[in-house]
Amino acid sequence: MDEKELYAQLGALTKNKAQWKENIPFAASLLKGQSVKITGKSLWMLGEMGLLYPAGVRPFLEEIASFLDAEDAFLRERALNALGRIGRAEYTLVRPYWEKLLSLAEDGSPNVRLSFIWASENIATNTPEAYEDAVPVFERLLDDENVRVRMEAPEMFRVLGKRKPEYVRHCLEKLRLLSEHDGDRVVRIHAGGAIRAISAHSGS
Repeated sequence: MDEKELYAQLGALTKNKAQWKENIPFAASLLKGQSVKITGKSLWMLGEMGLLYPAGVRPFLEEIASFLDAEDAFLRERALNALGRIGRAEYTLVRPYWEKLLSLAEDGSPNVRLSFIWASENIATNTPEAYEDAVPVFERLLDDENVRVRMEAPEMFRVLGKRKPEYVRHCLEKLRLLSEHDGDRVVRIHAGGAIRAISAHSGS
């Protein structure tokens, strides 16, 4: 089966959740010996499958996480996306790769940093306590040189603000400065949303 046919097959599988559980091994088999496009799609699929069936992807976690070290930035992005979804369902599955995951907050690719934030938002939705000591990582991302990263960074503070406001209450002043003075409208809006979430759940 050529790349086009494989990609179409994965696309069809994306729309048929009833077949996800039984096709986890198939998706995992495409992590080796395929193009970047197919491997990336497979990583994305395994993340979505893992959100619904975390036990089903457990045998493939080490291979999925190995792409955090991929030379290709797109594959690092997709590995983060996958671990974020799997970690949202069951944090203990991604815990062995925690330090490596956190290190990608400083990746040279802005898209990887963006995926890091997105993955973290997923994990923090159900396991916010995992980020108690990691807030400084996201404080630095509020000042990222890439505007898309700065747009997304306040969203992590919104997620934590709703669940563990005590973790991020000290960041309110920084968020207020962004909400009032950042040059990008979306950054200002997202910073304002984070402020409202923190304040509503902490009485600030």
